[in-house]
Amino acid sequence: MDLTTPEEHRSALKTYFSRVRAFNANARLFLLSLLFFGVAMGISQLLFNFYVLSLGYNEATLGNLVTARSFTSLLAALPMGYLTDRIGGKNAFLIGYLSYGISMVLMLVFPSVPIFIAMNVLQGIAQALSAVATGPFLMENGGPRERTYLFSLSSGLRMTATAIGEWLGGYLPGWAAAIIAVSAVSARAYGWSLWVMAFLSIAAAVPVILMKSNRRTQTHRSDFAPVSFVRKNPGLLSKLILPSLVISIGAGMVMPFMNVFFRNVHNQSDAAIGVIFAWGSLAMGIGLVAAPALAERFGKIQLVTATQALSIPFLALLGFAPWFEVSVIAYYIRLTLMNMSGPIYSTFTMEQVDPESRGMIASLSSMAGNFGWAFSPTISGLLQVRSGFRLPFTITIISYVIAVSMYYAWFLAKGKQKTSSEEA
Repeated sequence: MDLTTPEEHRSALKTYFSRVRAFNANARLFLLSLLFFGVAMGISQLLFNFYVLSLGYNEATLGNLVTARSFTSLLAALPMGYLTDRIGGKNAFLIGYLSYGISMVLMLVFPSVPIFIAMNVLQGIAQALSAVATGPFLMENGGPRERTYLFSLSSGLRMTATAIGEWLGGYLPGWAAAIIAVSAVSARAYGWSLWVMAFLSIAAAVPVILMKSNRRTQTHRSDFAPVSFVRKNPGLLSKLILPSLVISIGAGMVMPFMNVFFRNVHNQSDAAIGVIFAWGSLAMGIGLVAAPALAERFGKIQLVTATQALSIPFLALLGFAPWFEVSVIAYYIRLTLMNMSGPIYSTFTMEQVDPESRGMIASLSSMAGNFGWAFSPTISGLLQVRSGFRLPFTITIISYVIAVSMYYAWFLAKGKQKTSSEEA
């Protein structure tokens, strides 16, 4: 039951919009770039797997491609963190967006497994570069009062744009098929659709070009600050990173294959899956936008723990319910609960360390997030070929339970949460 009064609701909305209005020009341009890139990613997430399958490859090949991309991101995270400190967030995003677009162009022009693997490696590097740049960039361009809102709104906006891309992606093959007179599930129809993704990814670089570089001047001392932090705070470092590592192991088992899951298990069409993905991303975007106000009221790590714990029963329904409608509803709720905590935990993590160490923490967080995705998809692809989705979903549920237990034991049970709000 909601016990808040209308006046409290109005006050909360007023606070929310005042925080958003405080975003600087760089933050606003970054959000605009996310719109273009999010739509591009939505199209790619829906259609690229189908494109590969339409060429005659199987789910094991898909798993290998996801592994190539994620394993590269894992290995590249630390060097990309160092590079980001040198070139700044603006250049990191510029290289990342352009690399994604160019890699898709090359996969469309030269559709073969060696090219797919090579371009997924390039995407892994771009993913690592953009990922490790985001946290420090948002900390630099958001003050203490609005940075939680900036983290969450950027994630929410990306998810909303991804929803648009997934919705659009569900119809693009049909439109392309009508124009070039081929089947809507042919490689040519999927290929034509993915050209749109490549164009939008490159277009995302335009707002980035308009950003002003405001990266902190580097000093000899700052080069060694991350090493000093690790030496002085090994326990804190492991507690911040390990839950993300465990979650990534489980997520990599099923999340890259959700379009295949709905097609193979529930016999849905491309257009229907596009609509499912679009509504799912939109629901996740709404959750991400609402997250900072909830975190401000209940606490960051409290929100992270609660939402991820509540998502687990819906993950089980998603994977094991025999009814399509129940599975879809569980998919929406699980997406919203599990992912709304992501930017909140990123903010929490960034606030635990000094500014000189944030690049290193962002790199390690990226490595942890990609570790499972580097190995789990290959294992999952083999399991799917042999016995379907039941075992992958079971592994995912177990990993999420372990991660939530870590949050509770390390940050809540003994009141160990640090509430620092350091200036950037």
